Amino acid sequence: MPTFDPTQFINTNPTEYSEEVYEPQHRFKDFNLDQRMLRTLAAMGISTPSPIQDQVIEHILDGKDVVGLAETGTGKTAAFLIPLIELKKQNIKSPTLILTPTRELALQVDSELKKLAKSFRFYSTVCVGGTNIGPQIRQLSRPNQFIIGTPGRIKDLIDRGKIPTEKITSVVLDEADRMLDMGFIHDMKQILGELPEQRHTLFFSATMDDKTKELVNDFMKHPVMVSVKKKDVTDSIMQDVVRFNPDKKFETLVDLLAGEEYQRIIIFTEMKHLANRLGNDLNRAGIKAESIHGNKNHNQRQRSLNAFKSGNARVLVATDVAARGIHVDNVSHVINYDLPHTFEDYVHRIGRTGRGSERGQALTFVPERADRRG
Repeated sequence: MPTFDPTQFINTNPTEYSEEVYEPQHRFKDFNLDQRMLRTLAAMGISTPSPIQDQVIEHILDGKDVVGLAETGTGKTAAFLIPLIELKKQNIKSPTLILTPTRELALQVDSELKKLAKSFRFYSTVCVGGTNIGPQIRQLSRPNQFIIGTPGRIKDLIDRGKIPTEKITSVVLDEADRMLDMGFIHDMKQILGELPEQRHTLFFSATMDDKTKELVNDFMKHPVMVSVKKKDVTDSIMQDVVRFNPDKKFETLVDLLAGEEYQRIIIFTEMKHLANRLGNDLNRAGIKAESIHGNKNHNQRQRSLNAFKSGNARVLVATDVAARGIHVDNVSHVINYDLPHTFEDYVHRIGRTGRGSERGQALTFVPERADRRG
């Protein structure tokens, strides 16, 4: 059962949020980057470093271990890729390993790598579960400068002897807190334990709890700590509860979605089969919906996500685990159709709306009986 009461977080008058203007201490050319990289950044319209880029690029170029506390949307992927591409020129025979919590995030990192490294002859392979391992093994047989993947599949490939762990001198743990949340702690420890002791370790996380600190202490050497935390998400998002009669829960949702302000909505359910059923029920009610959960294979998840991103579906029904690492702009509402279990889950969910300077709304379904306590 949930361990918190969502009615405590009703916030119908969220704080006006204005991004503080950050004055970077560097320009990209100050880092002595390859001219090809500078031209690529200019062509991508990236003129000045974001705060996390400004503060970590120099340390990574110096070969220091780095712990970066930063959420998605802060430019952290480029913050580690830009210096790693620069360092890779001097050491193209040693692949860099990048671990991510989800397939979707692994693909996003690879996509960004391809854009940033397009002027360099670098190869990368994405190694994720839920897809055929054969093509990944074939791609790993060629020299790769970057190997990007989820811990389960990477561990499997290491166990099969397909990843040359002895050659890996740089490793990135991206969204480490989410990997820990998803139960990858033993895989992560085994992978890190297989790598050379003399290596470059970069660690990015939105939060730093005891499990995260343990990993940092066990596997990093005198890391530089950089924290670039954005706004407190719970202050800047309008939050309210929707009271419903348990016999009329679905009807209450359909009535709610009739409002024209409900443009692009993520709805969270507790379990995989509930996500599937709710998506089907919404479609039957004339509300175009897709669902994303652990029982769908990689291609099915991508199709659902693309339909939602492109506007072909107005609603995405998701479970907590399936939604991690998925970032879609302009989500007008997050609806907790089933209660999240913890406050951390609640924050993860409602953070899907109100990204950047956008205003968002989060609604949590609370049964009438439960709301009449006391």
